[in-house]
Amino acid sequence: MSFADTQNLYIGGGFRPATKTVPVIEAATGEPLADGPCATETDIDDAVAAARGPEALAWRTTEPRERAEALQRFAAALRARAESTSMLVSRENGMPITLSRMANGAFPAVAVGYYAKLIAGFEAEETRQARIGHTIVRREPIGVVGAITPWNYPQPLAIMKIAPALAAGCSVVLKAAPETSLDALVFAEAAEEAGLPAGVLNVVPGDAAAGARLVSHPDVDKIAFTGSTAAGRAIGAECGRLIRPVTLELGGKSAAIILDDADVSATVNGLRSASFVNNGQTCHLSSRILVPESRYAEFVDAIAALADDLTVGDPLAEDTEIGPLVSSRQRERVLEYIQLGIDSGAKLVAGGGIPKDQPRGWFVSPTVFADVDNASRIAQEEIFGPVLTITPYRDDAEAVRIANDSEFGLAGTVWSPDIDRATDIARAIDTGTIGVNEYQLDLQAPFGGVKASGLGRELGPEGLEAYFRIKSIYRVGPA
Repeated sequence: MSFADTQNLYIGGGFRPATKTVPVIEAATGEPLADGPCATETDIDDAVAAARGPEALAWRTTEPRERAEALQRFAAALRARAESTSMLVSRENGMPITLSRMANGAFPAVAVGYYAKLIAGFEAEETRQARIGHTIVRREPIGVVGAITPWNYPQPLAIMKIAPALAAGCSVVLKAAPETSLDALVFAEAAEEAGLPAGVLNVVPGDAAAGARLVSHPDVDKIAFTGSTAAGRAIGAECGRLIRPVTLELGGKSAAIILDDADVSATVNGLRSASFVNNGQTCHLSSRILVPESRYAEFVDAIAALADDLTVGDPLAEDTEIGPLVSSRQRERVLEYIQLGIDSGAKLVAGGGIPKDQPRGWFVSPTVFADVDNASRIAQEEIFGPVLTITPYRDDAEAVRIANDSEFGLAGTVWSPDIDRATDIARAIDTGTIGVNEYQLDLQAPFGGVKASGLGRELGPEGLEAYFRIKSIYRVGPA
């Protein structure tokens, strides 16, 4: 993608200049990268109209195998752009390039291919025998999907909505975040190259006003949103008023429960990714570390050493583990939370400010607080930066109680060489997902939260089911 072509929207199968643009700032330098498109409410209306246009409507009745073939072409087009997309996202939001290659480069094509295979042999109808007669249970595309995505994992979080929706026969209006509006246009380029019908995928990056218009638009049939819990509450309330299906993947403040038999080296090595991935800008991070009193000092020292050992620097450098945060505003938010932690009396054992060797960009040093009361704000509120809290516990029952003492329930981890014991603990945690000795999203398994972490599931076959509506056709007589 040339930066000369970034000020466009993709509506109805074609690019058109945006009437409103916003500068996209490079996270590592604080300097403008390019101007990106910012959709107006009129643009949203046009995109929804295109998603209900004749070619998009025809997509709904296309044979599943034909949709699968089109999706495979779409996957190939995304795969061809993987390296350039990875680098672009790293420049936009500060994600280390080694992670970006997997998340923004490889994952979108793999996810599209996965849903193409799922839909290829799909049967829309099944017959169920009744006492008298029978019922045809039919799955139909839900219709026009408004997909609203954040800036932290812009490519995977968008494709987790786009791929199953298109596979199901829906049309999509993607409202991407303004901070990562440039890479959103990669989806448009790939859709055009793949020959997706006009209006099946529309790409309209925009601000909160554009998102609000999409959520409340009378011709949208479902909203799929990833973002903050505060925004999710507002979207959920509006969808409730409209009796409109909604999937909400929201915030988290997940606990890592280190059991008393855990190996220090193996556990801390696992926390490297489970707790610090993407500069702390990840909803499923294990950011509350719960440590048994019997081994507390040992693990506090080891986790503090981990934070100090992480390589902070240019997100495009191969050895960088922690890059900058996405924006000046996000950095100020994280620094305010660090000051809250200091003022609360928690013990700062690593980091605590801006790295002295990073004079430009939006960097924050990996930060660890020990002796943290689980009721404190730094333990209860999502910080969304490289900040961990450590809290002691007496026994397994108290560890579970502390882990569950949160409004969130998205993820978590349990660390122990005793897999069965750790799994029993995992079963007791009130959360949508959890890992034992590691945490990864599995493309074939559902992802999502409970409590204030959201509604519904993405990924796996469950992610496809979310884009169907069910119709029962009862008939008298033999099947």
